[in-house]
Amino acid sequence: MAVYDELVARGLIAQVTDEEEIKELVNTGKAVFYIGFDPTADSLHVGHFMALCLMKRLQMAGNKPIALIGGGTAMIGDPSGRSDMRQMMTKETIQHNCDCFKEQMSKFIDFSEGKAIMVNNADWLMDLNYIDVLREVGAHFSVNRMLTAECYKQRMEKGLSFLEFNYMIMQSYDFYALFQKYGCNMQFGGDDQWSNMLGGTELIRRKLGKDAYAMTINLLLNSEGKKMGKTQSGAVWLDPKKTSPFDFYQYWRNVADDDVLKCVRMLTFLPLEEIDTMDQWEGAQLNAAKEILAFELTKMVHGEEEAQKAQDAAKALFSSGNAENMPSVTLSDSDFADGSIDILSLLVKSSLASSRSDARRAVEQGGVSLDGEKVSDIKAAYGTDAFSNGAVLKKGKKNFRKILL
Repeated sequence: MAVYDELVARGLIAQVTDEEEIKELVNTGKAVFYIGFDPTADSLHVGHFMALCLMKRLQMAGNKPIALIGGGTAMIGDPSGRSDMRQMMTKETIQHNCDCFKEQMSKFIDFSEGKAIMVNNADWLMDLNYIDVLREVGAHFSVNRMLTAECYKQRMEKGLSFLEFNYMIMQSYDFYALFQKYGCNMQFGGDDQWSNMLGGTELIRRKLGKDAYAMTINLLLNSEGKKMGKTQSGAVWLDPKKTSPFDFYQYWRNVADDDVLKCVRMLTFLPLEEIDTMDQWEGAQLNAAKEILAFELTKMVHGEEEAQKAQDAAKALFSSGNAENMPSVTLSDSDFADGSIDILSLLVKSSLASSRSDARRAVEQGGVSLDGEKVSDIKAAYGTDAFSNGAVLKKGKKNFRKILL
């Protein structure tokens, strides 16, 4: 199967410009494409995972990825899908986040011998002259047309700053700059970026009279797109210091039955023929599919050894209620105010709840237990003796922590 046809068969493509030209470039390995990443944190998360998998898949077919780090656009902030303006970051914070991204991306993309490049749009955006931007770029954009873009609609109701209004122009200029500097002829992004991406293709065609193309990928789990990578205890990061390999495995092990095969098809590198045989799986077989998904993706991010540990720990945990590799949290003397720690603090400390209010809801809904005993009192507190031999804290059916002193 040709590369482009496989992308379609895996459900990855949402919409494209000039499909025949794109198909030819992708199938012959002549696509020099970019995907942008805004460095708003010091780790990539599950929401970036699909883009990284796509870049890896296309590079394996001979195409050249450009990982664009938005060090410049991060100074403005993308208004897409947001109800308020992003918090401003310092240049030092942005640079630190960029460095972290590069290290993580190297696990997916081969940057050796010019097979891929990583660039920061601060290199050209920060030096732009405002008058030049107005004359050379602004003249090619219709304000009336920009205001109809989906990325601005939600913000128009609550207030859109002129700062954010410029984001589309900056992203369009990125494609223009990459086209001239590196021969980039294609851009990829989530389907919520379509308006911004069209701006880039139009800018290149109007200023240079040359063709460039745009392709958007489906946001994984479209009905849950805005929630992707989120759990009750926060975001699911690719950095093992932020999200352990076990928790990463569990995130994918717990996807909904209706979504598991979609995830397997979009994100894993298993042959389509093998995945097609899973289409008829039901009941307990779907649990097997979830284990395959969780193992494959954990292996991709954290390595096969960590993936095997996570899978073994999960199986042991659910079969016996304990596991050698269960995620743990260690309490210190300072955690025991007046000689005890309350259940809400314990849930937050163990990262099973993102806040005390989140922990309170979990207790009130009957989803919390300590060493097999249900906790129904939000004021329940425990001394050090409760954890002298280790204790298993459980939230819901599948979220566990071993509490140690």
